[in-house]
Amino acid sequence: MEEKVLHAIQDEYPDDFSWCYGCGRLNHEGHHFRTGWQGEKTVTIYSPEPEHIAVPGFVYGGVVASLIDCHGTGSASLALHRKNGCEAGEGTEPPRFVTASLKVDFVKPTPHGVPLKAIGVVHEIHPKKFRVETEVFTNNEICARGEVIAVVMPSTFLKQK
Repeated sequence: MEEKVLHAIQDEYPDDFSWCYGCGRLNHEGHHFRTGWQGEKTVTIYSPEPEHIAVPGFVYGGVVASLIDCHGTGSASLALHRKNGCEAGEGTEPPRFVTASLKVDFVKPTPHGVPLKAIGVVHEIHPKKFRVETEVFTNNEICARGEVIAVVMPSTFLKQK
């Protein structure tokens, strides 16, 4: 049975904030990463497409980095949303985060043809700034580790000139 995220924070983002290539549900060309809770940790599960290869049999590292990036901002959103008394799936608009810093360490080549599973731990370091540590697994083996510093998206992001 395939694992999946039932209540993803990205499903709650308003349309204006749903265009990210990694996690935007309205970006038809994007990855559509979906991040939810798994106990006290966060999880994103993603199956790379055939075109997401680096060399035959292995996933392109940029896809793994993108997964860590969007998993980090989604995890921060989940954490602040929960702190504010809400949960994904309730229909309440969550805070939206952007990446201030992204660090990725590739532990071993990531095999293609199996789902990637990102597991995150969220640490609040400021009321509007969170650090998310993520490990990416395939077949229960770690392939990459990453860290995202995520900040609440400034209101100026959608202002037109």
